[in-house]
Amino acid sequence: MGFKTGIVGLPNVGKSTLFNALTRTAAAQAANFPFCTIEPNVGDVAVPDPRLEKLAAIAGSKQIIPTRMTFVDIAGLVKGASRGEGLGNQFLANIRECDAIAHVLRCFEDDDVTHVDGRVDPVADAQTIETELMLADMESIEKRLQNLSRKVRGGDKEALQQERLLKAALAALEDGRPARTVAVDAEDARVWATLQLMTSKPILYVCNVAEEDAASGNDLSRAVQEMAAAEGAAAVVISARIEEEIAQLDPEEAGMFLSELGLEEAGLDQLIRVGHTLLGLQTYFTVGPKEARAWTIHKGDLAPKAAGVIHGDFERGFIRAETISYDDFVTLGGEQGAKDAGKMRVEGKTYAVKDGDVLHFLFNA
Repeated sequence: MGFKTGIVGLPNVGKSTLFNALTRTAAAQAANFPFCTIEPNVGDVAVPDPRLEKLAAIAGSKQIIPTRMTFVDIAGLVKGASRGEGLGNQFLANIRECDAIAHVLRCFEDDDVTHVDGRVDPVADAQTIETELMLADMESIEKRLQNLSRKVRGGDKEALQQERLLKAALAALEDGRPARTVAVDAEDARVWATLQLMTSKPILYVCNVAEEDAASGNDLSRAVQEMAAAEGAAAVVISARIEEEIAQLDPEEAGMFLSELGLEEAGLDQLIRVGHTLLGLQTYFTVGPKEARAWTIHKGDLAPKAAGVIHGDFERGFIRAETISYDDFVTLGGEQGAKDAGKMRVEGKTYAVKDGDVLHFLFNA
Protein backbone atom coordinates (compact mmCIF):
# COMPACT_ATOMS: atom_id res chain seq x y z
CA MET A 1 0.00 0.00 0.00
CA GLY A 2 1.42 3.32 -1.02
CA PHE A 3 -0.30 6.61 -0.65
CA LYS A 4 -1.44 9.29 -3.07
CA THR A 5 -0.40 12.89 -2.55
CA GLY A 6 -1.88 15.72 -4.59
CA ILE A 7 0.54 18.52 -5.46
CA VAL A 8 -1.41 21.78 -5.38
CA GLY A 9 -0.68 25.47 -5.42
CA LEU A 10 -1.16 28.68 -7.34
CA PRO A 11 0.14 28.84 -10.93
CA ASN A 12 3.89 29.36 -11.39
CA VAL A 13 5.01 28.23 -7.95
CA GLY A 14 7.04 25.25 -9.21
CA LYS A 15 4.52 22.41 -8.93
CA SER A 16 5.23 20.82 -12.29
CA THR A 17 8.98 21.31 -11.96
CA LEU A 18 8.84 19.48 -8.65
CA PHE A 19 6.61 16.77 -10.07
CA ASN A 20 8.96 16.19 -13.00
CA ALA A 21 11.90 15.83 -10.66
CA LEU A 22 10.10 13.60 -8.18
CA THR A 23 8.86 11.16 -10.76
CA ARG A 24 12.05 11.32 -12.84
CA THR A 25 9.97 12.12 -15.89
CA ALA A 26 9.10 15.07 -18.09
CA ALA A 27 5.46 14.06 -18.24
CA ALA A 28 4.25 17.38 -16.86
CA GLN A 29 4.90 20.47 -18.94
CA ALA A 30 6.75 22.96 -16.75
CA ALA A 31 6.28 26.39 -18.33
CA ASN A 32 6.03 29.96 -17.18
CA PHE A 33 2.33 30.52 -17.75
CA PRO A 34 -0.81 29.62 -15.78
CA PHE A 35 -2.61 26.31 -16.36
CA CYS A 36 0.27 24.62 -18.19
CA THR A 37 -0.98 21.43 -16.52
CA ILE A 38 -4.23 20.70 -18.32
CA GLU A 39 -4.76 17.15 -17.05
CA PRO A 40 -3.65 15.87 -13.67
CA ASN A 41 -0.39 14.01 -14.17
CA VAL A 42 0.08 10.92 -12.08
CA GLY A 43 3.47 9.46 -11.27
CA ASP A 44 4.49 6.46 -9.18
CA VAL A 45 7.90 6.59 -7.56
CA ALA A 46 9.86 4.06 -5.55
CA VAL A 47 10.24 4.89 -1.86
CA PRO A 48 13.98 4.87 -1.09
CA ASP A 49 14.77 2.81 2.00
CA PRO A 50 18.42 1.82 2.66
CA ARG A 51 17.21 -0.93 5.00
CA LEU A 52 15.81 -2.85 2.02
CA GLU A 53 19.16 -3.09 0.25
CA LYS A 54 20.85 -4.24 3.45
CA LEU A 55 18.26 -6.97 3.97
CA ALA A 56 18.60 -8.10 0.35
CA ALA A 57 22.39 -8.31 0.65
CA ILE A 58 22.16 -10.49 3.77
CA ALA A 59 19.54 -12.81 2.26
CA GLY A 60 21.10 -12.91 -1.20
CA SER A 61 17.81 -11.75 -2.74
CA LYS A 62 17.84 -11.72 -6.53
CA GLN A 63 15.38 -8.82 -6.73
CA ILE A 64 14.70 -5.71 -4.65
CA ILE A 65 11.15 -4.35 -4.77
CA PRO A 66 10.57 -1.10 -2.86
CA THR A 67 7.16 0.12 -1.87
CA ARG A 68 5.78 2.97 -3.99
CA MET A 69 4.02 6.26 -3.55
CA THR A 70 1.93 8.25 -6.00
CA PHE A 71 2.12 11.95 -6.78
CA VAL A 72 -0.66 13.74 -8.62
CA ASP A 73 0.27 17.05 -10.23
CA ILE A 74 -2.92 19.09 -10.10
CA ALA A 75 -3.36 22.24 -12.19
CA GLY A 76 -2.76 25.63 -10.58
CA LEU A 77 -5.74 26.81 -8.59
CA VAL A 78 -6.66 30.49 -8.42
CA LYS A 79 -8.91 32.65 -6.30
CA GLY A 80 -12.47 31.75 -7.25
CA ALA A 81 -11.64 28.13 -8.10
CA SER A 82 -14.50 26.93 -5.91
CA ARG A 83 -16.84 28.88 -8.22
CA GLY A 84 -15.21 27.47 -11.35
CA GLU A 85 -12.64 30.22 -11.95
CA GLY A 86 -9.56 29.17 -13.89
CA LEU A 87 -9.77 25.42 -14.21
CA GLY A 88 -11.50 25.27 -10.84
CA ASN A 89 -13.99 22.54 -10.11
CA GLN A 90 -12.51 20.13 -12.64
CA PHE A 91 -9.43 19.80 -10.46
CA LEU A 92 -11.04 20.01 -7.05
CA ALA A 93 -12.38 16.52 -7.77
CA ASN A 94 -8.81 15.26 -8.25
CA ILE A 95 -7.85 16.57 -4.81
CA ARG A 96 -10.70 14.63 -3.21
CA GLU A 97 -9.19 11.37 -4.45
CA CYS A 98 -5.83 11.98 -2.71
CA ASP A 99 -4.79 10.87 0.76
CA ALA A 100 -2.82 14.02 1.51
CA ILE A 101 -2.06 17.41 0.02
CA ALA A 102 1.41 18.76 -0.72
CA HIS A 103 0.87 22.49 -1.00
CA VAL A 104 3.74 24.03 -2.97
CA LEU A 105 4.40 27.64 -2.00
CA ARG A 106 6.63 30.08 -3.81
CA CYS A 107 9.37 31.18 -1.44
CA PHE A 108 11.72 32.70 -4.01
CA GLU A 109 12.05 36.04 -5.78
CA ASP A 110 12.43 35.97 -9.58
CA ASP A 111 11.35 38.81 -11.85
CA ASP A 112 11.32 36.40 -14.79
CA VAL A 113 8.62 34.23 -13.21
CA THR A 114 5.30 36.00 -12.91
CA HIS A 115 3.03 35.66 -9.88
CA VAL A 116 -0.70 35.67 -10.53
CA ASP A 117 -1.21 38.28 -7.79
CA GLY A 118 1.88 40.32 -8.62
CA ARG A 119 3.63 39.70 -5.29
CA VAL A 120 5.51 36.96 -3.41
CA ASP A 121 3.71 36.11 -0.16
CA PRO A 122 3.56 32.36 0.50
CA VAL A 123 1.42 32.66 3.63
CA ALA A 124 -1.20 34.66 1.72
CA ASP A 125 -0.98 32.11 -1.12
CA ALA A 126 -1.64 29.29 1.35
CA GLN A 127 -4.65 31.13 2.71
CA THR A 128 -5.99 31.68 -0.81
CA ILE A 129 -5.89 27.97 -1.61
CA GLU A 130 -7.23 26.97 1.81
CA THR A 131 -10.14 29.37 1.43
CA GLU A 132 -11.05 27.90 -1.97
CA LEU A 133 -10.95 24.36 -0.60
CA MET A 134 -13.07 25.38 2.39
CA LEU A 135 -15.65 27.03 0.16
CA ALA A 136 -15.78 23.96 -2.07
CA ASP A 137 -16.21 21.71 0.99
CA MET A 138 -19.05 23.87 2.28
CA GLU A 139 -20.86 23.63 -1.03
CA SER A 140 -20.33 19.86 -1.11
CA ILE A 141 -21.61 19.44 2.45
CA GLU A 142 -24.75 21.48 1.83
CA LYS A 143 -25.59 19.35 -1.22
CA ARG A 144 -24.95 16.11 0.66
CA LEU A 145 -27.12 17.19 3.57
CA GLN A 146 -29.98 17.86 1.16
CA ASN A 147 -29.52 14.45 -0.47
CA LEU A 148 -29.49 12.74 2.93
CA SER A 149 -32.63 14.42 4.25
CA ARG A 150 -35.07 11.67 3.19
CA LYS A 151 -32.97 8.85 4.70
CA VAL A 152 -32.46 10.89 7.87
CA ARG A 153 -36.22 11.35 8.26
CA GLY A 154 -36.59 7.61 7.81
CA GLY A 155 -34.16 6.96 10.68
CA ASP A 156 -31.42 5.35 8.55
CA LYS A 157 -28.54 4.72 10.96
CA GLU A 158 -25.67 5.44 8.55
CA ALA A 159 -27.43 8.51 7.15
CA LEU A 160 -27.80 9.87 10.67
CA GLN A 161 -24.09 9.27 11.29
CA GLN A 162 -23.16 11.02 8.04
CA GLU A 163 -25.42 13.95 8.87
CA ARG A 164 -23.85 14.37 12.30
CA LEU A 165 -20.33 14.36 10.86
CA LEU A 166 -21.22 16.67 7.98
CA LYS A 167 -22.79 19.17 10.36
CA ALA A 168 -19.69 19.06 12.59
CA ALA A 169 -17.51 19.76 9.56
CA LEU A 170 -19.79 22.53 8.35
CA ALA A 171 -19.71 24.20 11.77
CA ALA A 172 -15.90 24.20 11.69
CA LEU A 173 -15.79 25.59 8.14
CA GLU A 174 -18.28 28.34 8.96
CA ASP A 175 -16.01 29.21 11.89
CA GLY A 176 -13.10 29.59 9.45
CA ARG A 177 -11.45 26.29 10.37
CA PRO A 178 -10.66 23.38 8.00
CA ALA A 179 -12.45 20.07 8.49
CA ARG A 180 -9.25 18.42 9.75
CA THR A 181 -9.69 20.35 13.01
CA VAL A 182 -12.82 18.29 13.80
CA ALA A 183 -12.21 15.62 16.44
CA VAL A 184 -13.36 12.27 15.01
CA ASP A 185 -13.90 9.21 17.20
CA ALA A 186 -12.61 5.81 16.14
CA GLU A 187 -16.12 4.53 15.44
CA ASP A 188 -16.70 7.44 13.05
CA ALA A 189 -13.36 7.19 11.22
CA ARG A 190 -14.56 4.98 8.36
CA VAL A 191 -17.60 7.11 7.53
CA TRP A 192 -15.59 10.31 7.97
CA ALA A 193 -13.11 9.09 5.35
CA THR A 194 -15.91 8.42 2.86
CA LEU A 195 -16.96 12.08 3.03
CA GLN A 196 -13.78 12.97 1.07
CA LEU A 197 -13.67 16.51 2.39
CA MET A 198 -10.63 18.26 0.95
CA THR A 199 -9.85 20.24 4.08
CA SER A 200 -9.93 17.05 6.18
CA LYS A 201 -6.80 15.76 4.47
CA PRO A 202 -3.37 16.11 6.10
CA ILE A 203 -1.42 18.96 4.57
CA LEU A 204 2.29 19.30 3.92
CA TYR A 205 3.60 22.72 2.95
CA VAL A 206 6.43 22.56 0.44
CA CYS A 207 8.51 25.72 0.49
CA ASN A 208 10.05 26.08 -2.98
CA VAL A 209 13.17 28.18 -2.52
CA ALA A 210 16.03 29.32 -4.77
CA GLU A 211 19.09 27.07 -4.98
CA GLU A 212 21.16 29.23 -2.64
CA ASP A 213 18.47 28.92 0.08
CA ALA A 214 17.97 25.16 -0.15
CA ALA A 215 20.17 24.30 2.83
CA SER A 216 18.95 26.88 5.34
CA GLY A 217 15.75 28.38 3.92
CA ASN A 218 14.92 32.09 3.96
CA ASP A 219 12.54 34.53 5.62
CA LEU A 220 9.67 33.45 3.37
CA SER A 221 10.09 29.75 4.14
CA ARG A 222 10.46 30.47 7.84
CA ALA A 223 7.14 32.33 7.78
CA VAL A 224 5.53 29.22 6.25
CA GLN A 225 7.13 26.97 8.87
CA GLU A 226 5.72 29.18 11.63
CA MET A 227 2.27 28.97 10.03
CA ALA A 228 2.54 25.18 9.73
CA ALA A 229 3.59 24.83 13.36
CA ALA A 230 0.62 26.92 14.48
CA GLU A 231 -1.72 24.69 12.46
CA GLY A 232 -0.14 21.42 13.54
CA ALA A 233 0.81 20.80 9.90
CA ALA A 234 4.17 19.87 8.40
CA ALA A 235 6.55 21.87 6.20
CA VAL A 236 9.68 21.07 4.20
CA VAL A 237 12.11 23.32 2.35
CA ILE A 238 12.98 22.21 -1.18
CA SER A 239 14.45 23.78 -4.29
CA ALA A 240 12.51 22.36 -7.21
CA ARG A 241 15.33 23.43 -9.54
CA ILE A 242 17.86 21.43 -7.54
CA GLU A 243 15.56 18.42 -7.57
CA GLU A 244 15.28 18.82 -11.34
CA GLU A 245 19.07 18.73 -11.66
CA ILE A 246 19.41 15.74 -9.31
CA ALA A 247 16.91 13.85 -11.46
CA GLN A 248 19.42 13.91 -14.31
CA LEU A 249 22.28 12.42 -12.27
CA ASP A 250 23.22 8.90 -11.24
CA PRO A 251 23.12 8.14 -7.48
CA GLU A 252 26.85 8.76 -6.91
CA GLU A 253 26.84 12.08 -8.78
CA ALA A 254 23.64 13.10 -7.00
CA GLY A 255 25.24 12.43 -3.61
CA MET A 256 28.27 14.56 -4.48
CA PHE A 257 26.04 17.33 -5.80
CA LEU A 258 23.96 17.38 -2.62
CA SER A 259 27.09 17.41 -0.48
CA GLU A 260 28.47 20.41 -2.37
CA LEU A 261 25.23 22.26 -1.66
CA GLY A 262 25.32 21.37 2.02
CA LEU A 263 22.25 19.13 1.76
CA GLU A 264 21.97 15.80 3.58
CA GLU A 265 19.16 14.35 1.50
CA ALA A 266 17.17 14.93 -1.68
CA GLY A 267 13.78 16.60 -1.61
CA LEU A 268 12.04 13.35 -2.50
CA ASP A 269 13.45 11.70 0.61
CA GLN A 270 12.21 14.61 2.71
CA LEU A 271 8.73 14.41 1.22
CA ILE A 272 8.51 10.68 1.81
CA ARG A 273 9.81 10.83 5.37
CA VAL A 274 7.57 13.71 6.41
CA GLY A 275 4.67 12.30 4.40
CA HIS A 276 4.89 8.94 6.15
CA THR A 277 4.83 10.67 9.52
CA LEU A 278 1.93 12.88 8.43
CA LEU A 279 -0.19 9.90 7.36
CA GLY A 280 0.88 7.59 10.17
CA LEU A 281 2.51 5.09 7.82
CA GLN A 282 5.24 2.54 8.42
CA THR A 283 7.09 -0.17 6.50
CA TYR A 284 7.55 -3.89 6.98
CA PHE A 285 9.59 -6.31 4.86
CA THR A 286 9.38 -9.77 3.34
CA VAL A 287 12.79 -11.25 2.57
CA GLY A 288 13.94 -14.38 0.77
CA PRO A 289 16.31 -15.64 -1.94
CA LYS A 290 13.87 -14.64 -4.69
CA GLU A 291 13.15 -11.08 -3.54
CA ALA A 292 13.38 -8.55 -0.74
CA ARG A 293 10.28 -6.40 -0.69
CA ALA A 294 8.96 -3.45 1.29
CA TRP A 295 5.28 -3.00 2.18
CA THR A 296 3.57 0.10 3.54
CA ILE A 297 0.88 -0.09 6.23
CA HIS A 298 -0.57 2.23 8.85
CA LYS A 299 0.95 2.36 12.31
CA GLY A 300 -1.06 0.16 14.63
CA ASP A 301 -2.22 -2.23 11.88
CA LEU A 302 -2.56 -5.78 13.17
CA ALA A 303 -0.79 -8.72 11.54
CA PRO A 304 -3.80 -9.98 9.50
CA LYS A 305 -4.34 -6.54 7.97
CA ALA A 306 -0.63 -6.25 7.17
CA ALA A 307 -0.83 -9.65 5.48
CA GLY A 308 -3.79 -8.44 3.44
CA VAL A 309 -1.62 -5.82 1.78
CA ILE A 310 0.16 -8.70 0.02
CA HIS A 311 -3.04 -10.54 -0.89
CA GLY A 312 -6.58 -10.67 0.45
CA ASP A 313 -6.29 -14.45 0.94
CA PHE A 314 -3.43 -13.85 3.38
CA GLU A 315 -5.72 -11.79 5.60
CA ARG A 316 -8.79 -14.02 5.30
CA GLY A 317 -6.85 -17.22 6.02
CA PHE A 318 -4.31 -15.74 8.45
CA ILE A 319 -2.85 -18.25 10.93
CA ARG A 320 0.25 -16.57 12.33
CA ALA A 321 3.24 -14.38 11.45
CA GLU A 322 6.86 -15.37 11.96
CA THR A 323 8.48 -12.11 12.99
CA ILE A 324 12.05 -10.82 13.22
CA SER A 325 12.90 -7.22 13.98
CA TYR A 326 15.04 -5.42 11.41
CA ASP A 327 17.88 -4.89 13.91
CA ASP A 328 17.94 -8.58 14.87
CA PHE A 329 17.86 -9.70 11.22
CA VAL A 330 20.86 -7.50 10.40
CA THR A 331 22.86 -8.08 13.58
CA LEU A 332 22.41 -11.87 13.53
CA GLY A 333 23.07 -12.33 9.82
CA GLY A 334 19.61 -13.17 8.58
CA GLU A 335 16.72 -15.51 9.26
CA GLN A 336 18.68 -18.57 10.37
CA GLY A 337 20.88 -16.55 12.70
CA ALA A 338 17.80 -14.96 14.25
CA LYS A 339 16.19 -18.39 14.70
CA ASP A 340 19.31 -19.81 16.32
CA ALA A 341 19.44 -16.87 18.73
CA GLY A 342 15.74 -17.24 19.61
CA LYS A 343 14.92 -13.90 18.06
CA MET A 344 12.22 -15.15 15.67
CA ARG A 345 8.84 -14.72 17.32
CA VAL A 346 5.51 -16.30 16.42
CA GLU A 347 2.78 -13.66 16.54
CA GLY A 348 -0.98 -14.06 16.24
CA LYS A 349 -3.95 -12.03 15.07
CA THR A 350 -3.63 -9.39 17.79
CA TYR A 351 -0.01 -8.48 17.04
CA ALA A 352 0.50 -4.83 16.04
CA VAL A 353 3.19 -4.83 13.36
CA LYS A 354 6.23 -2.63 14.08
CA ASP A 355 8.16 -0.51 11.61
CA GLY A 356 11.00 -2.55 10.13
CA ASP A 357 9.58 -5.96 11.02
CA VAL A 358 10.67 -8.80 8.72
CA LEU A 359 7.59 -11.01 8.38
CA HIS A 360 6.65 -14.41 7.00
CA PHE A 361 2.91 -15.17 7.01
CA LEU A 362 1.30 -18.56 7.36
CA PHE A 363 -2.29 -18.83 6.15
CA ASN A 364 -5.00 -21.21 4.99
CA ALA A 365 -5.77 -20.88 1.29
